[in-house]
This record gives sequence, structure tokens and C-alpha cells, in this order.
Amino acid sequence: MVDIRHRLGVRAATADVYEALATAEGVAGWWTTDTHGDGGPGGRLELAFRGADEPYVVEVVDAVPGARVRWRVAQGPAEWVGTHVDFRLRASGDVTVVLFTHEGWAEPVEFLHHCSTKWATFLLSLRELVETGRGRPQPHDLWVDDWG
Repeated sequence: MVDIRHRLGVRAATADVYEALATAEGVAGWWTTDTHGDGGPGGRLELAFRGADEPYVVEVVDAVPGARVRWRVAQGPAEWVGTHVDFRLRASGDVTVVLFTHEGWAEPVEFLHHCSTKWATFLLSLRELVETGRGRPQPHDLWVDDWG
């Protein structure tokens, strides 16, 4: 199995970062504006993206306020289905450290490299949302048509 990993510092309380990860409104503020559902424990989020044939669906398998959000991908690209997206939070002074993992990829396909880059941009969007009140969710993200 192969994983995507990133580390991010956010100048905000862990509760604020958690809120942006554990609610549909929060996720819509940094990942994709077309987000619906329940981001709490046992919930499901449905996310639509430009260019995708169908929405992505993630099931919330763990949500510990101020500490962790973990999703299981139930619907989306074939390479994503069955993988887990994990956000671990910890306070470090006035910064919340986000340890991000998109784990369980079957193999290191080219799409994994694209997704690693996109996750990095969306994690920066998460930081912008929490620190300034405005993120860059899709369709306002930096879009590069690099599928060719």
C-alpha cells in the first residue's frame, strides 16, 4: 500500500481547525463548494468536483473534537474507493499541527502524484479558511488541466 502524507501548521485553535474538517459547511469552505451531508461521527459527506462524472462520498469513521477526523472513501475514483483520509490535530503553542494522510492506495500510479499535489493545495486552502475566514475550495482553487 502507498500513502500520501503532508504536514501543515495553522495559526488557530484545534477546535477551529476541527470545525473546518468535521462539518459540511467547513469542508465546503476549503475543499469543494459543492459539499453536502453530515460531517460528524457516523455521517457521510457528498462532494461534487468539476470534471468528475459522479460525486465523491466519504463516510466519517472517526471524529474526535480537536484531535482527529478520519474518512473512508465510499464513492469516487476507483483508486480512491476503500482508501482512508486522515487528519490528526495537535496543539503546538499558538499553532495547530495537521498531520494529513490519504492512505491505502493499492499502488503508486500516476494519479497518486496528481492527488498529492491537489491535497497540498487544498490543505493550504484549509489554512487560509481557518486563519482568514476564506479558503480556495474547488472551483476557486488553482486548477491546472494536467490530465493530458
